[in-house]
Amino acid sequence: MQVCGLVLLAGIGAGCAAQGEGPTMADVQQMAEQAAQDAEAARTAAEEAREAASEARQMASGAQSTANEALSAANESQACCDANSEKMDRMFERSQSK
Repeated sequence: MQVCGLVLLAGIGAGCAAQGEGPTMADVQQMAEQAAQDAEAARTAAEEAREAASEARQMASGAQSTANEALSAANESQACCDANSEKMDRMFERSQSK
């Protein structure tokens, strides 16, 4: 992609130079170098974004695992609570039947 940009800029520069107006070859070279620097900066930014996304995915996976463990503990607690309520109800019924 960078090569295409350089060729395009060189072609534009050559066409304009032939007409006697527009950027010089030095200007075209400078624009090409700036485009290459911009492309490298974009590549670096994209790599950093990919790494951040990967880290976020790992953190989300850990959070999901913690949430699943919390749900399991809550379900166990609710089952215990339900069992205690049933025991208390039976004890109350027994005390009322005497």
